[in-house]
Amino acid sequence: MKESKPFKISKHIVLTAFKRVKANRGSAGIDGQDIKEFEINLKGNLYKVWNRMSSGSYFPPPVKLVEIPKKTGGKRGLGIPTVEDRVAQMVVKMYLEPKVEPIFHEDPYGYRPNKSTIDAIGQARKRCWKYDYVIEFDIKGLFDNIDHELLMRAV
Repeated sequence: MKESKPFKISKHIVLTAFKRVKANRGSAGIDGQDIKEFEINLKGNLYKVWNRMSSGSYFPPPVKLVEIPKKTGGKRGLGIPTVEDRVAQMVVKMYLEPKVEPIFHEDPYGYRPNKSTIDAIGQARKRCWKYDYVIEFDIKGLFDNIDHELLMRAV
């Protein structure tokens, strides 16, 4: 009898997600396991990710906090997920991005497929010749200062 899972996640997508994570390299997360160690039991590790995600029982582990210096002084926290969690995040990205990307407004350039900083600069250059005004919105510190309860209600 074939086992039924509430979420249809392809095992091939999980493998493809791992290959993308591996290509991005990256450090070990809080569990200390790097990509090479993850690959030692690749089939078992990928099966575990697939099984938990497709059954709805996947919960991300804690993220390793690394403080990195800011150019202006001080430090900012950088969260480093485990290899397993990066694979799970990539699976979600691979399923969701093709569905949500077409409904996003065309202007934002950050973290968008097939868009770059150079593209954003090119668009700004075109608009500088087209319009007589500039609107600036500085989001520096936005997530440090936003009302998180309000944000979570919106999400």
